[in-house]
Amino acid sequence: MIVLQESLRGLFYAPYYAALALGAYEKEGVGVRFVAAADFGAAPDALFNGTTDTAWGGPMRVNQFYEQRTDCDLVCFGEAVTRDPFLLVGRTPRPDFAMTDLLGMRLATVSEVPTPWLCLQHDLRLAGIDPGRLDRVANRTMAENMAALRGGAVDVVQLFEPLASELIGEGSGHLWYAAASRGPCSYTTFYARRSVLAAKRDEFRHLVRGLYRTQKWLHAQPAEAIAEVVQPYFPAVPRHRLVAALGRYKALGIWGRTPILPRDGYERLKDSMVSGGFVRGTDYAIAVDNTLADAAVADDPPSL
Repeated sequence: MIVLQESLRGLFYAPYYAALALGAYEKEGVGVRFVAAADFGAAPDALFNGTTDTAWGGPMRVNQFYEQRTDCDLVCFGEAVTRDPFLLVGRTPRPDFAMTDLLGMRLATVSEVPTPWLCLQHDLRLAGIDPGRLDRVANRTMAENMAALRGGAVDVVQLFEPLASELIGEGSGHLWYAAASRGPCSYTTFYARRSVLAAKRDEFRHLVRGLYRTQKWLHAQPAEAIAEVVQPYFPAVPRHRLVAALGRYKALGIWGRTPILPRDGYERLKDSMVSGGFVRGTDYAIAVDNTLADAAVADDPPSL
């Protein structure tokens, strides 16, 4: 039995929800008990106190804990979200958007977790813009920022789906920038302590095989079919909005086709964290173990 924890409820985690809903792990012969973290940053603590075996979340957390704990032995081993799922949505259409457009605008960024802003501020630096020059609202929730955009208090907001599709669908917002367009940026993976990974290696092998079988299924399905499967995890989201959001994510290529976590995606994320002063950065060889993912790909199990 593996105790698997989510860090927060997010639609971009669709491959993980689909694996649970489709019984991917049971079909691989491994029992999985699914639990939710107490708050956004609590998942790693549960790994260290032994109440959970693995979690899904960003390599950001793994880097953060290597910074904070001398006994950290966390390792990423099964990627699902291989590009940044966050979007910039503005009040007016801007089809020719450039990063320089944010200068002089009131931008509201995500406060719930640090990764979206860390990645965006690095985009700005690469474009030659000092993030400190922006007129940025940094301390409000995404829901509060949506209300501010509707009311004209801000010009552009940073959101994930299906919140972006809600604004776009009602005509209150327009898509300016999809962070996925920057290319590989490892966003979500399974992670666990190396000691637990070693102790339960056969169970984790089947967990990763189940994820890979789900990834094959997901990439062969239209957004409508994916929406039907993950809808129970998002009961308050209307079906049409769920389909639009999943269709956008699929078109942006945010979901990996295999559970292998690529070096270029990890390094892009690490560079963002380092440039933002969040961490000094953990080497890929320390933070990532692709042996289970490589084995799953070599086995080539059938799609669900």
